[in-house]
Amino acid sequence: MKPVSILLADNHAIVRQGLRKLLEAHSGLNIVGEAGDGIETLRLVEQLRPDVVVLDLVMPGLSGLEVARELRRRSAKSRVVVLSMQENEAYVVEALRFGVSAYVLKQAGIADLVKAIRDAMAGRRFLSAPFSDLAIRCYLQRAKGLPFESQDTLTSRERQVLQLAAEGLTNAAIGKRLFISVRTVEGHRANFMRKLGLHSHIELIRYALNRGLLPHDATLQDPAPTPPPSPPEA
Repeated sequence: MKPVSILLADNHAIVRQGLRKLLEAHSGLNIVGEAGDGIETLRLVEQLRPDVVVLDLVMPGLSGLEVARELRRRSAKSRVVVLSMQENEAYVVEALRFGVSAYVLKQAGIADLVKAIRDAMAGRRFLSAPFSDLAIRCYLQRAKGLPFESQDTLTSRERQVLQLAAEGLTNAAIGKRLFISVRTVEGHRANFMRKLGLHSHIELIRYALNRGLLPHDATLQDPAPTPPPSPPEA
């Protein structure tokens, strides 16, 4: 059989290195790439076309949930296996809503992750303990019935700018990271703030924390002052 090609996406290099050694010790599993943030993950998925993406939820650049959402929108064939410390069932529901194949907790054993990968390749869903098989059906049913959220109105670029702004990057730094102009960043930022009903950077941080876009130890403080918006072009 053809080996299962796997992309590891986690912002901690030591975690990726450990996962690589553990997974490649199992026959038929081949690590083809590693990504340290969400934006790099999307780029590598497009480039490498892995069978499976082992994806952390809390990453810089673009969260794991947003990566899963974007891969689903692009109809990517790569299956997504979430590997996370988040035990809250709200994260499980949201992940299943975005089409992930499996949700594995980081405190689980490597056997759970290997089973999740193989189940994903076989078209089956997998949740590691303490989640149960019965819970899978319940979570999927709940995910289908979730109400429409304001975040669903954001474009892919607005989501990227939101994530980077929440991480404290200035408009200039965001523009450099995404290869767009500062004026374009300002426009995206104004759009997502309006759509989400946010009025300050602290509200943006709270929003990002509540939705798992930032680690829980992120601080609620305003960033350094940024230059005023660029004047309109003539």
